[in-house]
Amino acid sequence: MAPIELYTWKTSNGRKATVMLEECGLEYNLHPINIGQDDQFTPEFIAINPNSKIPAMIDPDGPDGKPYTLFESGAMLMYLAEKTGKFMPQDMAKRYQVIQWLMFQMGGIGPIFGQVHHFKRAAKEVVPYGINRYFNECVRLYGVLNTHLEGKDYLANNEVSIADFATVPWVFRHDWQEVDISKFPNVERWYESMMDRPALARGMELPA
Repeated sequence: MAPIELYTWKTSNGRKATVMLEECGLEYNLHPINIGQDDQFTPEFIAINPNSKIPAMIDPDGPDGKPYTLFESGAMLMYLAEKTGKFMPQDMAKRYQVIQWLMFQMGGIGPIFGQVHHFKRAAKEVVPYGINRYFNECVRLYGVLNTHLEGKDYLANNEVSIADFATVPWVFRHDWQEVDISKFPNVERWYESMMDRPALARGMELPA
């Protein structure tokens, strides 16, 4: 099996891809796309992802044995789960529990936490309305996670899945969000347990 060609950077979304590849034990070649230097807007990268976002990948052994290009981190997680038969149940009810919490990350945690990062760290001026709006929603989402994880080790079906791999990289930045994770003990317990996974920890460190 030829290595997957991965184009990414060390962001929360970018880490999803490296975490999944490490957890699946797949070989891959890492192509750093330095978004701080606008590498994502080069013609070469736009040919892979017309939306100019990381991560993106090319699987030389795609469907029907042909190269397959894919972008959008959630779609990439689902694709790799189906390709390997890992971290996504075959049972329909259980599978949609995973998809449900993956969509919770994609539609809620990612966009909201990302806006907190922007207004607290990147905005050229202080915008109190933006800071308060997105921070308050960020805290609410931590509360949703905390309530859901009561008595559970993982987000879906009490077994590790792509939903967990999608969410960990965003909770990893709780310091950027200025959220005291100790106030959400179930999230903290789950997060620390996930970070103790050697493959996940390797994925969180890439790309250098």
